[in-house]
Amino acid sequence: MQFQLQFPPEQIAALAARFGDSGDEACRRAGAAARARGRYTRGEFLLVCAWKSARSRPLVAANSPAAIGRVTRMALAATDEGVRMEALLALEGVGVPTASVLLHFAHPGDYPILDVRALESLGVKGRSVYPVSFWLAYLAACRDLAARHGVTLRTLDKALWQHSKERAAMTSGVIAARTRPR
Repeated sequence: MQFQLQFPPEQIAALAARFGDSGDEACRRAGAAARARGRYTRGEFLLVCAWKSARSRPLVAANSPAAIGRVTRMALAATDEGVRMEALLALEGVGVPTASVLLHFAHPGDYPILDVRALESLGVKGRSVYPVSFWLAYLAACRDLAARHGVTLRTLDKALWQHSKERAAMTSGVIAARTRPR
């Protein structure tokens, strides 16, 4: 899988600065508590999952507190990235994008967030299901880009997302201008 930045790397900081507040303070607190405890509580798990996708609420709510504790403990304790992801995928309603958010908030310096906007800014089309191998390639690419350009993974995340958003806004503006009666 080839991930290539679709904008000059010199724009990373400016794009990230325009990202704004993502309303993730509660998720950051939940992730820090989960990291310290070694697992997510059901409430923390539901909060973080809803931050990523409100549509998954009924599915993720089907997980018992015991299952959430057991699986997230296994994921957070694992040292192998594939094992971490596979563990989280065992939970109902958790796909790779949501699992990436659970890892991100528990270890914000180590994990990017998998998102269709971020993928678009790396020249990759999003899909409905992502295999663990895709996640591992994405993780490696993001870590490499962040290190090469001297930014945090979260700064890179924000820049990727913002670039896609601005590109979509420009495209929709061009389409609207073309379809307006003259």
